[in-house]
Amino acid sequence: MSRIGKKAVEIPSGVTAAIDGGQLSVKGPKGTLAMPLSDNIKYEVGEGTISVQPANATREARAFWGMQRTLVQNLITGVTEGFTKVLEITGVGYRANSQGKMLKLQLGYSHDVDFAVPEGIEIKTPDNTTIEISGIDKQQVGQVAAEIRRWRKPEPYKGKGIKYRGEYIFRKEGKKK
Repeated sequence: MSRIGKKAVEIPSGVTAAIDGGQLSVKGPKGTLAMPLSDNIKYEVGEGTISVQPANATREARAFWGMQRTLVQNLITGVTEGFTKVLEITGVGYRANSQGKMLKLQLGYSHDVDFAVPEGIEIKTPDNTTIEISGIDKQQVGQVAAEIRRWRKPEPYKGKGIKYRGEYIFRKEGKKK
C-alpha cells in the first residue's frame, strides 16, 4: 500500500486541472503542463483535489501508484511555483556568462562552450561562478542541469568542475613523496 499515493493532491486557487484524451492537463499562473495517463491508475479530479488510485490489484498498478501521484504533484508545483536548480563552478579561470538564449562557459578547454538554452527554461548567472536554471517542468530543469554539469564534472583531487549547490564531492588525497 503506497503511503504517498493515498494522499490526494491539493489544487491551489488559480489552478485548473482537466482530464481529456488520455492526458491530465494543469493550467496555472506560470503556464500549462500536461502528462499522459497510465492505464494502471485511476485519476479523479474533484473539488480542489486530484486523487490517484490503482485501477486494478496487479503488482504493476501498485508499483506505479506512488510515482504517478508524485508526477501529478510536480505538475501542480510547476505551474504555481516552478523549479530551480543551482550549479556552482569551481576552478581557476572557470566561469559562465548568460547571453540571451546562449550560455557561454569557459571551462579550461581550448575553446568556449556555447550551450543553447531550450524553450521553457530560463538561465541566470548572478556571478561568474553560479548558474541558476529555472522552469516549470521538473524533468526538463534537471536534464538541462545535468547536460551543463556533464561538460566538466567535479574531480576528486582539487574539486574543480561544475557541481550542484549542496552536493558533496568526495575528496581524495594526492600522491605522497
